[in-house]
Amino acid sequence: MKLDALYSELTIKSNAKIALLVMDGLGDLATKEQNYLTPLEAAKTPNLDALAKNSAQGRMIPVAPGITPGSGPGHLGLFGYDPLEYQVGRGVIEALGLGLELKSGDVAARANFCTLDKKGIVTDRRAGRIATEVCEKLCAKLAAKVKKIGDTEVIIKAGKEHRFVVVFRGKGLEGPLTDADPNREGFAIPTVHPRDEGNSGQIKMAGLIADFYKVALPVLEKEKPANGFLMRGIAHQPHIPLFEERYQLKPACLAVYPMYKGLAQLVGMKKIEGPQTIAEQFQRYVEEYENFDFFFIHYKYTDKAGEDGNFAAKKKAIEDFDAALPILLKKKPDVLAITGDHSTPVALKGHSWHPQPVLLHSALSGWDKLDRFTETGANLGSLGVFEAKFLIRLMQANARMFDKFGA
Repeated sequence: MKLDALYSELTIKSNAKIALLVMDGLGDLATKEQNYLTPLEAAKTPNLDALAKNSAQGRMIPVAPGITPGSGPGHLGLFGYDPLEYQVGRGVIEALGLGLELKSGDVAARANFCTLDKKGIVTDRRAGRIATEVCEKLCAKLAAKVKKIGDTEVIIKAGKEHRFVVVFRGKGLEGPLTDADPNREGFAIPTVHPRDEGNSGQIKMAGLIADFYKVALPVLEKEKPANGFLMRGIAHQPHIPLFEERYQLKPACLAVYPMYKGLAQLVGMKKIEGPQTIAEQFQRYVEEYENFDFFFIHYKYTDKAGEDGNFAAKKKAIEDFDAALPILLKKKPDVLAITGDHSTPVALKGHSWHPQPVLLHSALSGWDKLDRFTETGANLGSLGVFEAKFLIRLMQANARMFDKFGA
């Protein structure tokens, strides 16, 4: 019997309230330059500290040892879906998060504006994190100039800051493709290729991407600093079992950035729109408490600071989260997990393979008697090191949602 089938067989419907709080990119490394402290260890977190005393802690492997995850695999793992079994392109996730309705056969790409030098070398992958209003203006300019490529419709929609989405709608299209993104500065935009060289839909799609660049880059050539763009996660929408059917929990999502809304929508979570700050998200959770069984609350700014290599900003982002936490605790869920979708160490300025810390709090979670929620403390916790895809199962167990296995 497959393990998921066993979990389903043992699942008992419950009235418990469960909340998953994701501080994106939370995990970090203690380096000599920062006095051997991580941002989580350096931050003043009285509310997290108070929870830590009567919670269990551990570390989670987001995909597999040594593998660095993107945000998609990182979150799918937290939602209990094996990221190696359910692979979803970032373009699909971002498109859904921006409210685009994807049709069968659509291929979506996550894109972001970048800065190119005169030789076409990427000098800034995020174009200085241009303002959202600038992104909207540039996307409108592109959309006005590039509406179709051959018989394929091109849909362009702005996201936040430097991010946007491109959807290709036509016949015989398929993904996934390799990325049109060198993933670092100092290199040219690479040509995309099919992941499966024998797939005619992927071959056609790779040609469309090349043609799109030929007509779109000249539209931006006089813009500063966003005179180019990168594309990744070029794929079509796969079939994924719905969260509510899988776990017998009615789920809601409170996220600000489109990608995380898209991930939630992909598994059937209800997007709750409106809140823009973590305090507003927690307040909306309190207001919606009776309407849902499971709440996914996403906080971006820890990851953003890590990618910028800004230790002080990541420390402050953690402190801001902690300061808002008492709002949520007015209606403390029966089971509460606080973690990251992956680690984003300041020293690396990007995602990494290092296990992220996790805190699990419930009446049955056990008390590790640790003074703080930190990477060092999590190393000592009773949860040990486990794969992220099992977190939701531990949360269900703490909500007493599983019958006994065997006689």
